[in-house]
Amino acid sequence: MKPNIDTIHMQKKVIFTNKVDHKHWVGDGFNVYGLLRPYENINKYISPFIMLDYASPKEFPKTTTPKGVGEHPHRGFETVTFAYQGEVEHRDSSGGGGVIKPGDVQWMTAGSGLVHDEFHSREFCKTGGVFEMVQLWVNLPKKVKMTPPKYQSITNENIPKIDIGNSSELRVISGSFNNTKGPASTFTDINIYDINAKQKDDFSLSFKKNTNTLILIMSGVLEIEDKKYSENELLVFDNEGDHIQAHNSEDFKALILNGTPINEPVASHGPFVMNTREEIIQAIEDFQSGKMGTLQAE
Repeated sequence: MKPNIDTIHMQKKVIFTNKVDHKHWVGDGFNVYGLLRPYENINKYISPFIMLDYASPKEFPKTTTPKGVGEHPHRGFETVTFAYQGEVEHRDSSGGGGVIKPGDVQWMTAGSGLVHDEFHSREFCKTGGVFEMVQLWVNLPKKVKMTPPKYQSITNENIPKIDIGNSSELRVISGSFNNTKGPASTFTDINIYDINAKQKDDFSLSFKKNTNTLILIMSGVLEIEDKKYSENELLVFDNEGDHIQAHNSEDFKALILNGTPINEPVASHGPFVMNTREEIIQAIEDFQSGKMGTLQAE
């Protein structure tokens, strides 16, 4: 897929939005808005994306005890973590791991199964500060659900940046934009961008028809077809149009997701996303029997 900013065809329509009033804790380190879940009635509009949590900016005091989520398993999909403020440290049973800093992205393929943990980095714990991140779950097609686990550490300096509109910047994390390719390796066609736009700017995005598009507004206000959408709001578009024309009346930051739907059954239970209930039961048994590995004590 090669979005082209100059091509204008049929405007994609916002078919529904999600904006929740309260946050919940994931472990003790991630205070998030749960904005996307794999409900059967919306899968055709959100696939290949499954889940999205947004940890909006929150101040954490310095501490000697790292905050986060302890060892837990995954199978059948990928987790993508976008760090905007603060730092996240990751370890997994396949040997992947590292620290992602502001602007970095961590792309973990759980595939056949692994266990991992994720905490605020040791350095961030020493100083404290504002923490902001997004975690996205990306589904895998049946034919590659049992692919070996993989870890991609994508640093900010390796993410291409493109000027759009009059004074706005777009980063190409995966897929491509105007023939500029993002560094992430994906199993299906996925375009992921984030954008920092300045006040009173106009921009447009074009995508292939029959693909799904979502926009998370992290700050500011975005106007589409004379309707305004604001921070901590997730927009889901129809998959018939191929173009989004937008206007912002103030500075805003957003994460843009676009992908070809997988169009397969989705069976999800906690940290596992498969195609059938029987595969979920097998995943639980494999985890309990230690087949997904363990983390060594530090």
